[in-house]
Amino acid sequence: MTVAQNTLRLTAIGDGDGMMITPTGTESDFAELYQAGLDGLLADTGHLLIRGFAPGVEEFNELVRRYSARTTLDPARTFHGNAAQKVDSGHDPIGLHLENGATPFAPDLLWFHCVKAAKSGSETTVCDGFRVWEALSERARKVFADKPVKYARSNVPQAMWQRLAAHLTGGGATPAEMTVDHLYAVSNKGADVVFTEAGDGSLTYEYSVYAAHPTRTSSRIAWANSILGPSFNYEAPEIRFADGSLIPDDVIAEYTEVSEKVTEEIQWEDGDIVLIDNTRVMHGRRAITDPERTILNAQSYARS
Repeated sequence: MTVAQNTLRLTAIGDGDGMMITPTGTESDFAELYQAGLDGLLADTGHLLIRGFAPGVEEFNELVRRYSARTTLDPARTFHGNAAQKVDSGHDPIGLHLENGATPFAPDLLWFHCVKAAKSGSETTVCDGFRVWEALSERARKVFADKPVKYARSNVPQAMWQRLAAHLTGGGATPAEMTVDHLYAVSNKGADVVFTEAGDGSLTYEYSVYAAHPTRTSSRIAWANSILGPSFNYEAPEIRFADGSLIPDDVIAEYTEVSEKVTEEIQWEDGDIVLIDNTRVMHGRRAITDPERTILNAQSYARS
């Protein structure tokens, strides 16, 4: 289905709810996207691909700002402007995950900007948690509905967690002034987390959250989490249920198979922007085959 909206066109992509936004004519004004209601469209689609506008990094940062109450970051990445960071996570495939989904700092919105597309391969993957939940067996759904999953991670360097806390605090304090109390204060509302600081300042945390849950804009259940996700810049977490029990092997096999069946690929073009509901749609990446590929990322909390 294709729908013209003023000078923007919406076109269905893939087998799910995702949509692509393109200009209707040869002359495109990127600023029109500032008033296009992307947040409302995202509630229906889960992810949006914006193509054909050829924005610069500054315009990308401005788009993020227009739809965000505040931004967050990955303290291991480098900033490009006030919101965008360069994605630098090696060349291996990356499993499906919510951005920062293994932490109590997961953003509402996830943004990508393709500065330079790969000549081939290196696709970003997206997987709608609504579709996974609907395809899981009754046994698997019961397992994840009954109890939360716990991510336990050790040895988070002091410089990284203090940088994150200083950014989210937003009061002009320096990273060196940040304490574990600040981390609790800036954790997502209602987060079930315990932080423990070691003598060298590094951090261990245990974070419990349901792997299947309502989304930011819907009471409908999505299987959307970071159980399959990466740990490129950090020590891999131990993942089990919050009561200490392991996720059954047959359930692991099932959600791995089901999620792959409904996973779609984004074939990047220069200038593309992708906006993802980070409470509903997981993302990942196929293996990098072109080292010149350059993708920027931004993470933010939606305006209420």
